[in-house]
Amino acid sequence: MASILEISGVNKAFGGLKALNNVNLSVEQGTIQAIIGPNGAGKSTLLNCLVGKLIPDSGTVTFNGKSLLGTAPHEINQLGVVRVFQTPEIFGDLSILQNVMIPAFAKHDGAYRLNAWELVSGRSDIRDEAEHILKDIGLVEQRNVIANSMSRGDKRRLELAMCLIQHPKLLLLDEPTAGMSRADTNNTIDLLQRIAERGITKIIIEHDMHVVFSLAKKISVMAQGTVIAEGPPAVIKGDPRVQEAYLGGAHL
Repeated sequence: MASILEISGVNKAFGGLKALNNVNLSVEQGTIQAIIGPNGAGKSTLLNCLVGKLIPDSGTVTFNGKSLLGTAPHEINQLGVVRVFQTPEIFGDLSILQNVMIPAFAKHDGAYRLNAWELVSGRSDIRDEAEHILKDIGLVEQRNVIANSMSRGDKRRLELAMCLIQHPKLLLLDEPTAGMSRADTNNTIDLLQRIAERGITKIIIEHDMHVVFSLAKKISVMAQGTVIAEGPPAVIKGDPRVQEAYLGGAHL
């Protein structure tokens, strides 16, 4: 299968700290790939390089044949790369439906505007699509609820809906189940499995191995800023380098 993302020889240093050290990754289109590793391994730094928040010191990042280096974050978003953050990024004072509609307009326009809601409120096509997505993720009955009143698990589902309405080609999930109860975590796994049926490529950074092994077809393991192992879950589970780097020798 063709790759949608190619990361080659990427390096990034902050002063004397080398956060990324010759990182090489290839992500196949339509797959779910996890990136795991201990705190400080460079996972979030790598993600920031993919969305234009950081620029690598050297190396290349190519998405669908186009270099992302030097590309503005909103332009990367318009190319089809969408990120889900560790802490849900929502408009807390707006309704669930309004939250889902606004990114659709931002995707089209290239930026969030102060009057974005006024501009999209009359767009029946966007409203219909937002309601359809909310139905898919089980939130359509709550569409008029103010977002701040939701549980963390529902806020995560809302943020995923806000991503889906942007029609992403590559979805980057940074700790999608962080701080969730086990029930919310399992619901999120079910939701991400349903999203997989849409053919969206996903990269998941996650510490919860239950989530990783439930979703990922391929796992890349980072330690000290570089990729030390890569392969399907069954191979990664038994790799002694991974056990040493990630869990101090304990079995995954």
